[in-house]
Amino acid sequence: MTWVDILTTVAVLGCGLVAGAFMPFSSFVVRTLRELSPDEGMRTMQSINRTILRSSFLLVFLVTTLVALVLGIVAVLEWRAGSPWLLAGALVYLVGVFVVTIVFNVPRNNALDAASARTPDGQRLWADYLQGWVAWNHVRTAAACLATVFFALALAV
Repeated sequence: MTWVDILTTVAVLGCGLVAGAFMPFSSFVVRTLRELSPDEGMRTMQSINRTILRSSFLLVFLVTTLVALVLGIVAVLEWRAGSPWLLAGALVYLVGVFVVTIVFNVPRNNALDAASARTPDGQRLWADYLQGWVAWNHVRTAAACLATVFFALALAV
């Protein structure tokens, strides 16, 4: 097993863990938050967003991003049989998970953190958050799943 195989295995595991963290939000967490009062739902999501920044998830998310970047570079510089899958996995993860998170989900999280559901603006923000945030979370979930498959295919080649 080469160092590229080891990194690819780490990528498979990391992408799978990230997908496994995102999927519940797309599947049932946000739906549950919608059933709560705006104040309860908003405070719960604010707490989740603060907690995730201090959790092992953030480490997995960032390490997987770094590993995907390295594998994408290796795929281009040392082209071999599995390189198309490595490059596809890297691009899908970096764009569909990392960039989407930074550009679409994090700004919404930051705006939510600064808001209060007890104000009309806060209630509007919460309603918009439930629509926009979860739509982009669907994208991140699908991208993390697809990247997992691509990295696994790179190992299989």
